[in-house]
Amino acid sequence: MSNRRHINPLAPEADLLAEAAGRLARGGVIVFPTRYLYGLGANALDPAAVDRVFALKGRSPAKAISVLVRDEAMLRQLVPAIPAEAERLMARFWPGRLTLVLAASPALPTNLTGGRGTIGVRLPAHPVSRGLLARLAVPITATSANLAGNPGAHTVDQIPQALRRRVDLVLDAGALPPGVGSTVVDLTAAPARILREGALSAATIYAALAAI
Repeated sequence: MSNRRHINPLAPEADLLAEAAGRLARGGVIVFPTRYLYGLGANALDPAAVDRVFALKGRSPAKAISVLVRDEAMLRQLVPAIPAEAERLMARFWPGRLTLVLAASPALPTNLTGGRGTIGVRLPAHPVSRGLLARLAVPITATSANLAGNPGAHTVDQIPQALRRRVDLVLDAGALPPGVGSTVVDLTAAPARILREGALSAATIYAALAAI
């Protein structure tokens, strides 16, 4: 596959990260490794690029797409304010393991939020994901590299060929380990709600929130 590049998962090659970041900056869509599954990455602030992600997956436009950020400064591109609860959870549990659902900036592409006015955000732990974000000025999409309704992929070969051929670049970091996805916490509700219990237990999240 001409668009496939093998990348070191622990010490990703700078030239491959630069190539991938360049594709993203020009509106491209790439396959890249996250902690347990391969994801579809695009500039989250580019409506046309986000539309491509939906089309590649066959995803319903009513379903929002979560995003990855490099740091708090990048998060501020996505939200009008960062509540104290978010600050606490970010300090305790990022990178990885935790996705926060926050009120979205009205300037965000509607297709990114599914028209819901909220956005799910995570700071990743995987070296390739972090290396990409370090080279970009924008957040990237974090949806799984699969067809809607199908399982996620732990290897590039598990991604449907039709999808792989239509993306601009595939970063192959080998087989990703099995594991539990991030815990998703909705901070737009009062009190906060756990939408999905994953790598962090509900008790751990509630204990951290109670300490605020």
